[in-house]
Amino acid sequence: MKISVYDSKKKKVEDIDLADDVFAVEVNVPLLHQVIQSQLASMRSGTACTKDRGEVSGSTRKLFKQKGTGNARPGSIKSPLQYGGGTVFGPHPRDFSSKINKKMFKNALRSALSDRIKSGAFYILDNMKLADVKTKNVTQMLKSFDIKNCLIVDVDNDNLWTSARNIKGITTARPEQLNPYDVIRHENVIISKTALDKVKAYIS
Repeated sequence: MKISVYDSKKKKVEDIDLADDVFAVEVNVPLLHQVIQSQLASMRSGTACTKDRGEVSGSTRKLFKQKGTGNARPGSIKSPLQYGGGTVFGPHPRDFSSKINKKMFKNALRSALSDRIKSGAFYILDNMKLADVKTKNVTQMLKSFDIKNCLIVDVDNDNLWTSARNIKGITTARPEQLNPYDVIRHENVIISKTALDKVKAYIS
């Protein structure tokens, strides 16, 4: 499969070949869903915690006399029925993460990238090096491609990371940080030619 390479002003520089078994695979929606759900679950802190009746602080004295008040027989002040008592079946700290093996992750990433390529939302740039840190440099590049929401992937480009970090809808990543969730949640992907080679080696 051939795909065009552009400069930062969207002028075509050359055409390169991409491996069909990596960048033109059939999109596996169930696998993508499973891997992304696992990623989102792993992001959950799982720190919600409540106290049951054994953990609540309170006296053990009888609240009022057993008979003659017309009320139900009193239990402990720590009872879930009392104001300030313990919580029944409340949440406790837990780990929400689920295991996804490397082969599944790589296949899901291939599907995500293939989907962006098929939809024409995948752009390869010959170079994204910036001389200095200026948000304007990145916004001009995005304007050339008519893009407002995208994932930018490059190798060791600190000027780019700093210039793009305050732009809404833009996320930057290194090749080794690339994952199906970030690819799918952005409308477009812009990747440098150098980073593409590293991604190809990573998921091949």
